[in-house]
Amino acid sequence: MNPAILQIKQLTMRFGGLVAVNDVSFQVAEGEIYAVIGPNGAGKTTIFNAISAVYQPSQGEILFQGKTQYSPFRFRQFLFWLLIGLFTGLFAMLIGVNVNQLWQKSIRDNNITDTFSYAAAWQSAKEYIEARLSTAQIALVSGFVIGVAASFSVWNRSRRTTDSIGRMGIARTFQNIRLFQNMTVLENILIGLNHECKCSFWSSIFRLPSSNRLEEEAHQRALKLLHYVGLADKENLLARNLPYGDQRRLEIARALACKPALLLLDEPAAGMNPTEKNELMRFIRQVRDELKITILLIEHDMKLVMGISDRIVVLDYGKKIAEGTPKEIRVHPEVIKAYLGE
Repeated sequence: MNPAILQIKQLTMRFGGLVAVNDVSFQVAEGEIYAVIGPNGAGKTTIFNAISAVYQPSQGEILFQGKTQYSPFRFRQFLFWLLIGLFTGLFAMLIGVNVNQLWQKSIRDNNITDTFSYAAAWQSAKEYIEARLSTAQIALVSGFVIGVAASFSVWNRSRRTTDSIGRMGIARTFQNIRLFQNMTVLENILIGLNHECKCSFWSSIFRLPSSNRLEEEAHQRALKLLHYVGLADKENLLARNLPYGDQRRLEIARALACKPALLLLDEPAAGMNPTEKNELMRFIRQVRDELKITILLIEHDMKLVMGISDRIVVLDYGKKIAEGTPKEIRVHPEVIKAYLGE
């Protein structure tokens, strides 16, 4: 078996007093199609939401390509930005005092008699503050605010966020189609390619050649993706005007635009007719075989699951009750009990 690309270790998800997922562990090998099945309310989509950082796990660990999805909080960075903040606050106070002295000298040298001036306003504010805080205290407070703000940024970057998960190489679709309905098919794909358009702020503002080149490259890649999923002739249609099956394909194409190593498909065959389901089975295998993308899917259609899955994990009431090949799952007594009853 290939090395594991995704490892779920003792994952638990609590929502108040409700335990939606209870101590679930499994791993997905690189290059396989792995299915998560179970009755409604078993916790399947909750696991997907935990993997894609929509939810933060109550307990347990999620490893992707052998690495935790969390980045460690770096205390040295926190201390660095705190010190930078303190020095910045002190420097600002010194600059402010010098500016005030220069302004006052300019008023005296030019015989300015206007009683309402910026210098007077600054002096009044300065005296009001210094009556309550010393210059050192003001510098300390200013620096602390700056340091805490910068440190918060360091902490925030260490959290699992949906965009950080995407950059790691995980993309997903949703149980209910989440397209931008009033945008064209091509524009929906371009949104998935947004992370690749790394042009500078000024390049975007002034429409420099580098910005235009990146946009043209994204446009050409979007067209190739539409051709790959069979929507090449519908690029200018609004997403809402596509047939249901094509909307599903478009959502998968938008996820593929992120160049994922792991693709999460949440009930991709929901609402499809038998013909569309057969085409979807072929397409999922094609994505795995040609693009070398590992696929983790949730699905209720057992014919589809048994037809394309390499391995399957079964959940019931948030607990893992079985794991194995389709042949093993088909005859597993706990699975039969969960789906058909005793």
